[in-house]
Amino acid sequence: MKKKRPGLQDVANQVGVTKMTISRYLRDPSQVSAMLRGKIAVALDELGYIPNRAPEILSNATSKAIGVLLPSLTNQVFAEVLRGIESVTDSHGYQTMLAHYGYRPEREEMRLTSLLSYNIDGLILSERTHTERTRKMIEVAGIPVIEIMDSASPCIDLAVGFNNHDAAYQMTKEILQNGHLHTVYLGARQDERTVIKMQGYEQAMREFGLEPRSVCTDRSSSYSLGCELLKEAFQRYPETDSIFCTNDDIAIGAAFECQRLGLSIPNDIAIAGFHGHDIGQSMEPKLTSVLTPREKMGQVAAERLLARLRGETVKPKMLDLGFKILHGGSI
Repeated sequence: MKKKRPGLQDVANQVGVTKMTISRYLRDPSQVSAMLRGKIAVALDELGYIPNRAPEILSNATSKAIGVLLPSLTNQVFAEVLRGIESVTDSHGYQTMLAHYGYRPEREEMRLTSLLSYNIDGLILSERTHTERTRKMIEVAGIPVIEIMDSASPCIDLAVGFNNHDAAYQMTKEILQNGHLHTVYLGARQDERTVIKMQGYEQAMREFGLEPRSVCTDRSSSYSLGCELLKEAFQRYPETDSIFCTNDDIAIGAAFECQRLGLSIPNDIAIAGFHGHDIGQSMEPKLTSVLTPREKMGQVAAERLLARLRGETVKPKMLDLGFKILHGGSI
């Protein structure tokens, strides 16, 4: 059952002012004194106050809506996750309310405030890193929450995904066992999963007695970025004979650059990707990649969330769907 959310009167009582003063602050903070602005802001954070855009009569009713927060709307990974989610929510009469936050925790907080104001029944999150206010709002809302894309990191409530560290570790071992010992990791965005994958790569390299080497950027993934990162890898590490990429977009872009340079894959350089997208399996040679369960993850996440909404006990708390190495000809 949803918790009773703090209202304007609760905030007013904590600050020691009238409800009208809080309302004026929310409309335009400049309408109250600087001293009061500070006190009200602190009270709003401490109480986890969430504006309610739904009619008051519905404030304790179910909305039949699930909030979904995704870091990217252009990344094919999340398009497939969303397809899995909606295959379940649609069949159970639930709507999805979608918000995008660009891998930024502060923007996630802002988008979450908006979603919760519509009295959603449950929430699907794509990260494990959240601001303190985000966590407080989730606690105050008292709704089921499931975090996806990872099965190892601590979660707020429930989680479903795969082990990014182990997947990267296993892929790096595949590359090394095929005799390519000068492997460079190419990363983009520098989000938490990119960093976790790099840690898995580094562990495998060290176990083989090799020095980890990486070329990373905080820019968004793209084929053209894969070209650029490969060229930078060759400049910084001329002996590079293989690359492990944080996703297939980077890997495919790097493969295009190899073609332009007249390099043979995998004879001159081996390439491995992550996620196992169809385009990589249409290349020649096919891209060796980690196949991740994107659509299934969305389906299972939605099923577990709806089970919680029905009052069912959902175990285990963190569910690992696993991954598979797609053995193409690129390593």
